[in-house]
Amino acid sequence: MVVLDPVKVIITNYPEGKTEMLTGEINPENAESGVREIPFSREIWIEREDFMEVPEKGFHRLSPGLYVRLKSAYIIKCDSFEMNQDRSVKEIRCSYVPESRSGHDTSGIKTKSVIHWAEVKNAVPVEIRLYDRLFRVENPSAEEGDFKDYINPNSLEIVPNALAEPFLKSAKPGDKFQFLRKGYFCVDKESTSTKLIFNRTVTLKDSWAKEHLKGKIAESI
Repeated sequence: MVVLDPVKVIITNYPEGKTEMLTGEINPENAESGVREIPFSREIWIEREDFMEVPEKGFHRLSPGLYVRLKSAYIIKCDSFEMNQDRSVKEIRCSYVPESRSGHDTSGIKTKSVIHWAEVKNAVPVEIRLYDRLFRVENPSAEEGDFKDYINPNSLEIVPNALAEPFLKSAKPGDKFQFLRKGYFCVDKESTSTKLIFNRTVTLKDSWAKEHLKGKIAESI
């Protein structure tokens, strides 16, 4: 699990000073790959896009009064939040359901979404390089003018301060991973133990983003 655009969540009813070791599968398609340990405590990071102050239709992630499941962890409910002066979210305060631990859930609470996260104290800073299409058209040689006119200016986006779970701390150049909900990545050849760099090789579809875009297009029409 790697959080590219982090916002802090404080779980107010989780004991202060406690760190709990949870487990998650290494490869859900291969049970023999085993499990990994994931630290969990009162403060975690989630993706900024996984919270919405006023949820739009089809948004089933974290919003005031709503529940969401943390992957390999617990169900949490958003109780309140703070905003920065620019109206971006500064901090989210949630409560967790102690009986909802993954694999041992007796809460009876059903959620419509699972989100990834990283525990604050043990999160590992990493650089993420998001590669996209080099050209804005399928075949630039078939277009008029200089092929350089069709270069995609957003073919590379660098995220310098992403935060990863500590399992990735030992990643070596050439190692390959799937980052939950973000795509497939490999460790860059320039990566070191003090500066981990991951290159995206394949993206994943985001059903919510697709529906959200469709709605915006419909509004413009």
